[in-house]
Amino acid sequence: MLRLIRCFALTLLPFVGGACSVQPWVQSHERGYLADPIMAFEQHPASTRYINHVYEAREAARGAEGSAGGGCGCN
Repeated sequence: MLRLIRCFALTLLPFVGGACSVQPWVQSHERGYLADPIMAFEQHPASTRYINHVYEAREAARGAEGSAGGGCGCN
């Protein structure tokens, strides 16, 4: 049983070591394209934040959209 575990560990070791050397998919010179406003999910970020704030305050769902705080709507 110990031999089987050791054999499994030795065959798994190259895969674990190879996973640490993975290059990022987006190179540093390509990140400017992703920061372009046309790549945003919403067209008007300020109005989207306001609508999310109103929704969270009315539905007592504070934190469901990624913001912190209580659900009382008192800010």
